[in-house]
Amino acid sequence: MALATQRLTDALFGSAAKIFVVFDDSPTKKMAMVKKGNVEVEQRLFGPGENICGEVTIETPKKLEHTGIKLELIGQIEMLQDRGSIFEFTSLVRELEGPGELTYRKKYPFEFSEIERPYESYDGTNVRLRYFLRTTITRQYGAKMSHEETFRVHTASEEPETNNSIKMEVGIEDCLHIEFEYNKSKYHLHDVVLGKIFFLLVRIRIKHMEVAIIKREQTGTGTSANTDNETVAKFEIMDGAPVRGESIPIRLFLGGFEQLTPTFRNVNNRFSVKYFLNLVLVDEEDRRYFKQQEVTFYRRAEE
Repeated sequence: MALATQRLTDALFGSAAKIFVVFDDSPTKKMAMVKKGNVEVEQRLFGPGENICGEVTIETPKKLEHTGIKLELIGQIEMLQDRGSIFEFTSLVRELEGPGELTYRKKYPFEFSEIERPYESYDGTNVRLRYFLRTTITRQYGAKMSHEETFRVHTASEEPETNNSIKMEVGIEDCLHIEFEYNKSKYHLHDVVLGKIFFLLVRIRIKHMEVAIIKREQTGTGTSANTDNETVAKFEIMDGAPVRGESIPIRLFLGGFEQLTPTFRNVNNRFSVKYFLNLVLVDEEDRRYFKQQEVTFYRRAEE
């Protein structure tokens, strides 16, 4: 019955329109590949300070009466475990046209400048931060029509003024005592992690040793808090038994891991994303000994 009513409404007041959004084809434009389920889709990528401009095209097979057409730029956080939890942190509106009629095809250029984009786009396990354009056609009769076009945003950080090295000790009484050192505590996304591991006491037979990058996504607070850990990458740094006094170098290239993001700290009081370097030693009985150290990742302007 509802479908029949909609068809009658379309026959009387104009059928549904098709809405397309095309961003300006800048010579310096960048695209990002984003995984949606099992499929990768391409999205336009905007860096710091870039204006968001382009053209909205609306096509309709017959005359379409409307009470207004608007274009919104929205930044929002979606909690994926609770579909009703959506929080907008940026919202701008452009009125494309007042009440009137559409016939066949019409194009509307748009530009958003000096936009507040405080956070970088993020697609996580339990949370998504996204920016999109929503075109809406309202009608006096019949449902309003809308189309959303998602785009990506990258933010950039200055080089940290202080970037101290990390030095820690790990030990098992009378069995194992090692010191490890990383050259910095803050790394850009194409940086190289350099370090050393010193074996001061070795009385257990170590089979191999690895360093892993762990991403920890934290959402919600209190009883609704949720933590998800993901191993982004593993690097085997030693195969075989070390001896006392031995030094093992560490060299990890971060640039090959597209899934790395900057560190997010309490974004809009909704979520955080932290990264850890996890040093793991495995003995001949497959017992695992590990030590985690938090590090900060950031994006430089040219990345």
